[in-house]
Amino acid sequence: MMRGAPRLDGLYLCDESVTMSIMSGDKYTAVWVSHTSIGDFLKCPRAYFLKNVYRDPNTGHKIKLMSPHLALGQTVHETLESLSVLPKDERFREPLAVRFDRVWEKVKGKKGGFPNDEQENQYKARGKEMLWRVTQNPGPLTRLAVKIQQDLPHFWLSEEENIILCGRIDWLEYLPEIESVHIIDFKTGRHEEDADSLQLPIYYLLVSQCQPRPVTRASYWYLANDDEPAQQTLPVREEARAKVLGIAQRIKVARQLGTFSCPDGGCFACRPFEAVIEGRAELVGADEFNYDVYVAGRAEESAKEESIIL
Repeated sequence: MMRGAPRLDGLYLCDESVTMSIMSGDKYTAVWVSHTSIGDFLKCPRAYFLKNVYRDPNTGHKIKLMSPHLALGQTVHETLESLSVLPKDERFREPLAVRFDRVWEKVKGKKGGFPNDEQENQYKARGKEMLWRVTQNPGPLTRLAVKIQQDLPHFWLSEEENIILCGRIDWLEYLPEIESVHIIDFKTGRHEEDADSLQLPIYYLLVSQCQPRPVTRASYWYLANDDEPAQQTLPVREEARAKVLGIAQRIKVARQLGTFSCPDGGCFACRPFEAVIEGRAELVGADEFNYDVYVAGRAEESAKEESIIL
């Protein structure tokens, strides 16, 4: 078998796939964009700067603002994604709740933005409910899976423009009957993805470029409510690429000019990060990617709660 070719032995297709090379551009000077960073920029260029460009002058690290919602999503995703590297017959030998408890240690207490044990226990219970739903209705997680062999899947969105598109996909189900893949994105929030979201187009482009099989299906799995993934309409590849590239070019220009102003002079997206810069948030440590992790100060959290009540 050719080195790097996919293997199918009748039991599982798990952690071998063709890794597409990055060609001849300079990835170290390229502008890297992802679904998250593009979303940050569209919400507020200032928020994009503070999340994706700014580094603390004292530590040299980027900053991350942790919240209970983010902690919940992060741990559920990590728990489920850890199954994809295992042969399908081994994925549920260890209970998901046990895996979840182990991952939860990374966000326990203040590290996850939890002000007290009561709130932490509520969020942790929500996570276990989602995983119990998956345990009872594992569906595609019991079938063959494809794992892209790049730590961070990426490809040249435009080598001429020196722009790379990157991102991690939650799950790729292998469909042997038609030699294709099914993109599955896990959702831990209570609301459905917006119809105009760029997440699916971006994932479609990434999967199409970073492994050799065609994409014939894509779904969102709303773990809080649904027993199975909800199939979505696949984007048109060239339309998706043109739309994503257009926004990436705007980001590149903003980085070149150093212009990252909030159009509202301060908004819901950038204000929490301004609080970090101004010393009104609490540093609780560094994460595994060497980001300085902060949680909102008492005043910011109270204001947030009041705005929700209103």
